[in-house]
Amino acid sequence: MQRLKEKIKKEGSVQGNNILKVDNFLNHQVDVSFLNEIGREFARRFQDAGISKILTIEASGIAVAAITAQYFKVPVVFAKKTESKNLDQNVYQSEVFSFTKDKTYQIMVSSKYLDKKERILIIDDFLANGRAALGLKEIVEQAGADLVGIGIVIEKGFQPGGKILREAGIRVESLAIIKTMSEGEIVFEE
Repeated sequence: MQRLKEKIKKEGSVQGNNILKVDNFLNHQVDVSFLNEIGREFARRFQDAGISKILTIEASGIAVAAITAQYFKVPVVFAKKTESKNLDQNVYQSEVFSFTKDKTYQIMVSSKYLDKKERILIIDDFLANGRAALGLKEIVEQAGADLVGIGIVIEKGFQPGGKILREAGIRVESLAIIKTMSEGEIVFEE
């Protein structure tokens, strides 16, 4: 998605060799108009997948997933990273390690929101090492649902997540794939 690449180059910043900050439009402050373009693009790419629900992980995946869901006219379910008194007793859960936060989370989804007859699209803002996507995939499998694909806004192609998912036979659609990045330079895969 050319407009996304341009926005990343213009408004994003690289810290070190593997942190891309796009918090001014994607995952802290949200550019809703631009997210609508992203949602439309995911809808175009997955239009024939028969999606019945979108699954994401809190917190930064929620905005992208919610805007994308309006184009499919389906609900969004998000995996919670913290236990809550209002979370049902029966949950699907998985363990996810966050390299950004150097922390392991138990992610949970109430079993009443996913079932075996559903066709699930996972949506997230970033794909790097693939841990969040694999954790969400495990939850879909626990529910007995069908994972139809994973939509990613920005994939760090120089990290192993995309390769791991694709080698597992999962359809991954990334709107921008970064080949390399360093302070002052971002190179995209064509």
